[in-house]
Amino acid sequence: MRPGGRYVCGPWGGEGLVSRVLAACLAVLILVAPAAFAQKDKNKGDSEHTRSVKGLVVTPDGKPAKQAVVFLKNTKTLQVQSFITRDDGSYAFHELNPDVDYELKAEMEGGFVSPTKGLSSFDSRKQPVIDLKLAKK
Repeated sequence: MRPGGRYVCGPWGGEGLVSRVLAACLAVLILVAPAAFAQKDKNKGDSEHTRSVKGLVVTPDGKPAKQAVVFLKNTKTLQVQSFITRDDGSYAFHELNPDVDYELKAEMEGGFVSPTKGLSSFDSRKQPVIDLKLAKK
């Protein structure tokens, strides 16, 4: 016991140290908590702030074009994604940025190609349907 009736806990001075450590822990918690919640909200919002596009690719005679390749071009970054159509001629692209314009076109063996169609950032639909019709080059 120190003079004046104060107990000493350990070599650093006891109660004052405990108060400082608790205050420091509380300060760190207050500073880190908003960042943790912001990250959680950001991840949650990703699916809410994206869109998809889907459609059918058909041959010149109107039959489903199976194994055709659909190209999706981001006009901002020029990145191109591709999708090989299913047996029913369908395709889909997901998690697209709604603030970006895209171009879609399809190609198939034998020299078939579709005209390029656009998906505008002004199109507010969450899942627009864009069908593509192939024609001989």
